[in-house]
Amino acid sequence: MALPMLKFLRRSNDEDGLPPSVEDDWRIYAIGDIHGRLDLLDQLLGMLAADDALRPGKRRCLILLGDLIDRGPHSAQVIERVRALHGSGSDIRLLKGNHEEIFVMAARGDQGAVGFFRRIGGMETLASYGLPLSLSADMDDRAIAHWMMNYIPRADVDFLDSFVDHLTVGDYLFVHAGIRPRVPIAEQRPSDLRWIRGDFLNHGGRHDKMVVHGHSITPEVENLANRIGIDTGAYYSGRLTAIGLEGADRWFLQTGET
Repeated sequence: MALPMLKFLRRSNDEDGLPPSVEDDWRIYAIGDIHGRLDLLDQLLGMLAADDALRPGKRRCLILLGDLIDRGPHSAQVIERVRALHGSGSDIRLLKGNHEEIFVMAARGDQGAVGFFRRIGGMETLASYGLPLSLSADMDDRAIAHWMMNYIPRADVDFLDSFVDHLTVGDYLFVHAGIRPRVPIAEQRPSDLRWIRGDFLNHGGRHDKMVVHGHSITPEVENLANRIGIDTGAYYSGRLTAIGLEGADRWFLQTGET
């Protein structure tokens, strides 16, 4: 089912001194890195539904900032849940994280990606698809790539590969990792949007848009003048974070510690 296009505002977030905003008839929720924590995703989705119900009726859009998979115990089940949401007619937008990038490469037979996939929690993802950790530990990269080619549903691989690199809504830019400072969005490299850290995190100047991102874990939300980081390490902290946006208002929802 085709989703409605989001309306874009034309001003940048600082050109007229006003706070960043989204269109008045939209309510936006964005969720940070899930990393296989289906329990936290379900809990946070319930919190968002309750929050939305308490507010005046508006069109709602849900954005996932990427890294649905790896590290946590239920990556396959998270993908299943998100695919169901995506197919339900809900307005949901999906950004590709670095973990989706590596998973897709490995699942399509790239043996060179498998070693890195191991190091970033990929074996936990394979366990969620039925390959026990006790077995994957003894398999070489060629065997892992072969297993993924044969046992990971191609529909899941294609679904993750279909995620977009960035999304602009009003004065906000949503990406997985960040942006290269002083580079126009149209000229940003996908590798930066999915992987960047230092140059972006250490940049104190304004960007053309207020950047909402995940990827870099912090104990609490980083609500700064030029960016908002909402990766609070859900897979080990138990805190999965969402940001809510409506007009010029901004608020946060978060699951509790485990």
